[in-house]
Amino acid sequence: MADPNDKVPGQPSGRYYVDTQCIDCDLCRETAPANFMRNDEEGFSFVFKQPETDEEETLSKDAMDNCPVEAIGNDGGGPGPLR
Repeated sequence: MADPNDKVPGQPSGRYYVDTQCIDCDLCRETAPANFMRNDEEGFSFVFKQPETDEEETLSKDAMDNCPVEAIGNDGGGPGPLR
């Protein structure tokens, strides 16, 4: 389970985040490319934009559910997708 006290730097505030357990496997970037990107210098993925649509929310949740090291978290805070 991702640790909200161990988030990688450079992420916007909101529900989804990536912690330092990320192994840079590319799954989240492939699953939800509108919301996750790679820090090329440090070699990890991070949330660069919180989901804004129902589709982005679904894809971000899929990325979280399928992360092989459970490095993606959802703290339940922040605004939800647009309705």
